[in-house]
Amino acid sequence: MPSLQARDGLNILSIQSWVSYGHVGNAAAVFALQRLGAEVWAVNTVQFSNHTGYGAWTGQVFTGEQVSALIDGIAARGALGRCDAVLSGYMGDAGIGEAIVAAQARVRAVNPAVVYCCDPVIGDEGRGVFVRPGIAEFMRDRAVPAADLTTPNLFELEHLTGQGARTLEAARQAVVRLQGSMRSGGLRSVLVTSLRTDATPDDAIDMLVAEAGAFHLLRTPLLPLSVNGAGDALAALYLYHRMASGSAAAALSAAGSSIYGLLRRTAACGSREIQLVAGQEEFVRPSERYQAVAV
Repeated sequence: MPSLQARDGLNILSIQSWVSYGHVGNAAAVFALQRLGAEVWAVNTVQFSNHTGYGAWTGQVFTGEQVSALIDGIAARGALGRCDAVLSGYMGDAGIGEAIVAAQARVRAVNPAVVYCCDPVIGDEGRGVFVRPGIAEFMRDRAVPAADLTTPNLFELEHLTGQGARTLEAARQAVVRLQGSMRSGGLRSVLVTSLRTDATPDDAIDMLVAEAGAFHLLRTPLLPLSVNGAGDALAALYLYHRMASGSAAAALSAAGSSIYGLLRRTAACGSREIQLVAGQEEFVRPSERYQAVAV
């Protein structure tokens, strides 16, 4: 299987959570991006011992002021003008969210071509909304309207748009509505992850990408596992490949194939944590390739 082409000189500012044990947030996104050849400037919004799905953890949540201070330090190096993309995920509170939105605006002021990818972490099927009060509204009203790319799951797509998306046509309509709320003049590229509609077979899972009036669907086998961090890695990979290829469909094919390979390896060993390091070859040379098709 041919390797995925690295793009030299791609600088990504990734503002997300961090865990010492396991792989979620920056602990999932940074290594995946680095393995592909990107330079990642990581700003951590929390530092926890492990992800909260275990039910117990230690560590602390940083403040919006602390996040902004780190952006100040990066700016003092004269680096913001060389930033190609800003990536954000889980936001612990609205103060951190404001700092992230301000950071992308600050980069855009010195590099209008910067791409902001917002993974609008709000909740999931079966769990409902799991972020702090006010965060879902912040995503809808402040973060997504600043974004060029956004990567909601099915639950988040419905929550952000206020409409159901349980058929493929309904999902398309919801995506169009979400695109209408994104940054004017931006790519308005939407990747819907973990999509299950009435057209999805019981043994499969879909992803849907939309950009510039075109829709593409990627379908992979459904694996028997439930892990954290795969969505964080997927958002990072989609951002990278969209910038490297210039094509939403090609980016979906590359990112989706890599994530499927990573999860297949994770399922095979029965791990609760995604096998990011052991499965790193999947990022550059996916063991199986799935192609996005127009729908």
